Amino acid sequence: MLNVGKIENGIVLDHIRAGRSMSIYHHLELNKMDCPVAIIKNARSNAMGKKDILKIETDADSINLDVVAFIDPDLTVNIIKGGELVEKKRLPIPREVKNVIQCNNPRCITTVEQGVQHMFYLADPRRKIYRCRYCDERYTEQDNEW
Repeated sequence: MLNVGKIENGIVLDHIRAGRSMSIYHHLELNKMDCPVAIIKNARSNAMGKKDILKIETDADSINLDVVAFIDPDLTVNIIKGGELVEKKRLPIPREVKNVIQCNNPRCITTVEQGVQHMFYLADPRRKIYRCRYCDERYTEQDNEW
């Protein structure tokens, strides 16, 4: 059995779909932060079979939870203070995401011009369909392999 110590202050992202923790790590740019991070991949889970877990010892406000909710809207966010769980929550699906996915339209300004942010807005919350802010190109979860 793998044993990873508890954190004093920070967040624990639990119930991440197996295989998505590295994508969350990458998009949150945790490699650029000077804080302890524990990545647990393919942990046993009664409910999910397998799951990933991320433990990040940093102020919860320094983490972009919209990115987290976009990559895996079903995960659980646990806020830890003084070594104790103070809040456990599920995240709503974000209304807008920036620089997480890219537009596939070859005529979109994000493809033609360098330095333009890739921005998508939530067009259909029920089916989790996003559209490019510039050209209205459609994006669904099936378009991306995390």
